[in-house]
Amino acid sequence: MTNSIQTAVLGVSGYAGAELARILLHHPRLKGKPPVFLGRADATGEASLTAMHPQLMDNNGSGALKIEPFSWDLLKSRGVDVLFLATPHEQSREMAPEALKHGIRVIDLSGAWRLDHAVNRAVYKFDDENPATAAIQEKAVYGSPELHRDEIRDAHLVANPGCYATSIILALKPVVSAGWVDLDKGIICDSKSGVSGAGKAPSAKTHYMYAADNLSAYGLFGHRHRGELFEQLGLTDDQITFTPHLLPIPRGILSTIYVTFTEQRNPEEVEACFRSFYADSPLVRVFPAGQLPQIQYSVRTNYCDIGFELHKDGRRCVIVSCLDNLLKGAAGQAVENLNLMYGWGEAEGLA
Repeated sequence: MTNSIQTAVLGVSGYAGAELARILLHHPRLKGKPPVFLGRADATGEASLTAMHPQLMDNNGSGALKIEPFSWDLLKSRGVDVLFLATPHEQSREMAPEALKHGIRVIDLSGAWRLDHAVNRAVYKFDDENPATAAIQEKAVYGSPELHRDEIRDAHLVANPGCYATSIILALKPVVSAGWVDLDKGIICDSKSGVSGAGKAPSAKTHYMYAADNLSAYGLFGHRHRGELFEQLGLTDDQITFTPHLLPIPRGILSTIYVTFTEQRNPEEVEACFRSFYADSPLVRVFPAGQLPQIQYSVRTNYCDIGFELHKDGRRCVIVSCLDNLLKGAAGQAVENLNLMYGWGEAEGLA
């Protein structure tokens, strides 16, 4: 239990990095200790944080904060306790082991350490399957507070979940864990995300002329978040189908999930299943039976909203899950993990 930790953020230039900076700068436990903001090691000189992200300007000195060239000596001299990596997967794969050697705890927002099984990690094409990385992978904790709260508290390396994966796993975990789902009939996950989910680097598919007035499917049978669904839900490839879509909005995810129960249920039972599972989860909002969440309710919040509609046959159920891909799907969940790691309230600085 402490309120004097020093945080650092590497990769503040992106959308998730900017949100992470905003949350940490206003976190009640970090007052007077702004994060050390880090840029490329080969950068020449310091850059202004608020010149890069004018929305972070306040009257409490944020205008004086700099983005400094990365070095381990800098982190040591500033007494950094925990390093947030908002970096590409390959870079996080290299940085996390070195941080651990320096006694620094890591919360990684990339997919570098999320997957336990090599067959699932293959999508990232890491060329480092060796005993040293295997030992680190074994100690990495999947950073879903609702699923791994106790392990996160003692973790030194937390792998923040993917945004799509968060929306689907939280929607399915209660009913899958209860053994209610007829897996032989399969699960369909139809997910749609705003363009910020693709990151800040421009591409033809995130260009305004492509994305505006459009809706497109992508990554069919090959999206990198599939492995998280398999591992965290205990499912196999033939039991779940996940199709992501690009929405012409800046941010937000809506996942529509189709399941069939093994036996008849009533709406009260289903709602009770969700409410019981998330009774101690302050950042999951369960909607009453028949009331469905929408992106506009959860966008720019740190909540995952879950609702459902049960067919009159009592077996076919549609679950709808919504969250902000940059917050509960990235930066907000990372700070939720920070709170757990240091014994603070799970939703402190977030709700």
